[in-house]
Amino acid sequence: MAQVELIMPKMGESVAEATIIKWLKKEGDQIAADETVLEIATDKVDTEIPSTAAGILIKCLFNEGDVVQVGKAIAIISTDVNAAVETVEIKTTAPAQTNTVIKESVSAPVAESETIERNSSSGKFFSPLVRNIAKAEHISVAELESISGTGANGRITKNDILAYIPNKGKQATAVVIENKTEQPLAKVIAPSNGNGASHSKPAISLNAGDEVIEMDRMRKLIADHMVMSKHTSAHVTSFVEADVTNVVLWRERVKKDFEKREGEKLTFTPIFIEALAKAIKDFPMINISLDGTKIIKRKNINIGMATALPSGNLIVPVIKNADTLNLIGLTKQVNSLANRARNGKLTPDDIQGGTYTISNVGSFGNVMGTPIINQPQVAILAVGVIKKKPAVIETPSGDLIGIRHFMYLSHSYDHRVVDGSLGGQFVRRVADYLEQWDTKREF
Repeated sequence: MAQVELIMPKMGESVAEATIIKWLKKEGDQIAADETVLEIATDKVDTEIPSTAAGILIKCLFNEGDVVQVGKAIAIISTDVNAAVETVEIKTTAPAQTNTVIKESVSAPVAESETIERNSSSGKFFSPLVRNIAKAEHISVAELESISGTGANGRITKNDILAYIPNKGKQATAVVIENKTEQPLAKVIAPSNGNGASHSKPAISLNAGDEVIEMDRMRKLIADHMVMSKHTSAHVTSFVEADVTNVVLWRERVKKDFEKREGEKLTFTPIFIEALAKAIKDFPMINISLDGTKIIKRKNINIGMATALPSGNLIVPVIKNADTLNLIGLTKQVNSLANRARNGKLTPDDIQGGTYTISNVGSFGNVMGTPIINQPQVAILAVGVIKKKPAVIETPSGDLIGIRHFMYLSHSYDHRVVDGSLGGQFVRRVADYLEQWDTKREF
């Protein structure tokens, strides 16, 4: 019987695992090539996984809610339809025989999962990676069960157990403060090192009316990614105030004609991205990644744009080869990616391959911000709200006071590889391109 393994695909440069949300096909179902088999989720995007071959789904190797490493087989498909149908029929009448057939190709992962399940008194599942780390660190199953997991359905991830190891053996005690009045009790959670002494981490108190909200899956992963970035990169932020009056006046003049001709709304974002792409070409050492002591200089300029979702979470779709697109092309890309992000229609390709990121904090009315680098990139630009201000205008006949439109650009960069001169010159160059905008240009 010819068999094909359906592999968990790579969802992005920094994505190492994905969670199975739902199997859309069950064992015994016939599948066409490119037909959707299951839905998965990562910290960046939810997506569907299509079949790589036509045939019969004869085995699902993981359950819904399982976290699977990229590159691992998640299902087995028989491309011999007749043989597969026979196997399905045998499964219906004689399950033991079918199990024997399947075991030949997938016995290792199944046996490993069963062993893990048996070793947990509560039936809690621990992945092989977590089990191996626990074994190496002499962490018992009982200790594992006490760790709070951030994975799907409370599952303990690699990051959870690695975060637990430094505090191994230290327990958190909960102290309830009794209130002799009719007021509700206040609960204080005071971390302890086991000897009665508290850690430096402050106690967290729960008072009357407080609400405890569990992070959703995406927020947990975003939190991990942000903390990892701060631990990884030496963050420095440079600020520049840019006079964007020419940009504002030009956009105001052309936006109606632009929408009428192109069918797209012209926002400031594609204008900012055009200036950003030009500055990256001028300073290519901003468009890099760091791998240990090796600097990877990126050939393509792929600009990610941080997009807020209705849930309050954040996602970063990527405009590929932004320097090769004109303003019309950038506008179409920006609007398409933003709409698909908000409607949950992004594909894995839409959110991978970014080499630099821009975040428009001005859309929330913020003057400026100090953005966190989107690893494995080394820099990120935040653009603030555009505000009118009185300013000194230099003219050949003398200085005048006038009303101009200003905005702040905040450039955070990794000081390990980007020095202040490069980081400062780069954000200044972006401002120069915006300030020198040609008000007579056509779109």
